[in-house]
Amino acid sequence: MRHSRPAEGAGRRIGIALSPFALDATANAVDAAVEYGREAADAGVRSVWLGQLFTHDSISVAGIVGREVPELEVGTSVVPIAGRHPLLVSSQAQTAQAATHGRFTLGVGLGAAEIAQAAYGGTYDRPIVRLREFLTALRSLFDTGSAEFRGETLTAAPPLPAAVAGATPSAPILVAAMGPQALRVTGELADGTLPYLVGPKALAEHIVAPITEAAAAAGRPSPRIVAVVPALVTADPAAARAAAEAQMGFYNDIPSYRRVIELSGAASAADLAIIGDEERVAAGLAAYFEAGATEIVVGNTDLGTDADRLRTWKLLGELARKA
Repeated sequence: MRHSRPAEGAGRRIGIALSPFALDATANAVDAAVEYGREAADAGVRSVWLGQLFTHDSISVAGIVGREVPELEVGTSVVPIAGRHPLLVSSQAQTAQAATHGRFTLGVGLGAAEIAQAAYGGTYDRPIVRLREFLTALRSLFDTGSAEFRGETLTAAPPLPAAVAGATPSAPILVAAMGPQALRVTGELADGTLPYLVGPKALAEHIVAPITEAAAAAGRPSPRIVAVVPALVTADPAAARAAAEAQMGFYNDIPSYRRVIELSGAASAADLAIIGDEERVAAGLAAYFEAGATEIVVGNTDLGTDADRLRTWKLLGELARKA
């Protein structure tokens, strides 16, 4: 049976980002992702997103979850392009799109240069050029099934067709872009952005406005703004806040995140986590929609107990149904 993608504009969508750390701590990361997907769908959530580490492949897992749980849209949040080639990412993403019958979204990002250099070697001193070339080649592969691209940082010119049967329509491409140059490239070549650790005011002024302007200048549709927001419903906010400081603290030392954290008026990444009862979390998420988010993906729901996670997912399902 073919399961089609919900129509764009059919309400404000709310999804969940699954922690790759949590999945990899289980007996089987793929089985765990499918079970979490079923729990999310049962709660009424509309989409599940998978992060990428050096362990399981998030594109593959997203495709499996989407096929096993047909009520869900699935996506990656995000796959770093460092150490990856657009031909390989295209093949993986098109396969996931075919597996889910059009319910897959590819989220990519530049990734942290320090981590990439340590893992893969080489240099990553021209990230915006690399992003533009990666997206140009990927866009061609998605839209035409081939590419003839030779740039400064990569070549993508397959001698054989590169289309995957059944991967239509082309999967949307989102970029975790937060800086001005990355947002410009994203607006011109991708379908939207999925920023993380950007508060509502900074989202409106420093994400929504520039990417919308760039998309309009390139003659592209209004971009999707998928805000990834850490949030948890809990009766013990102090414990969850301490967990947020421990889990999210490393973002404070990454320049791109440090910039948007400060633009958001926060002192640390953990300050942007929405923690409290249902009313507090619902109001905090609503502020992102008011700031211009077209969708929200809630992450870090593992900051408390499993009961807290389920309580949070129940709220997200209720909000999704009311959207």
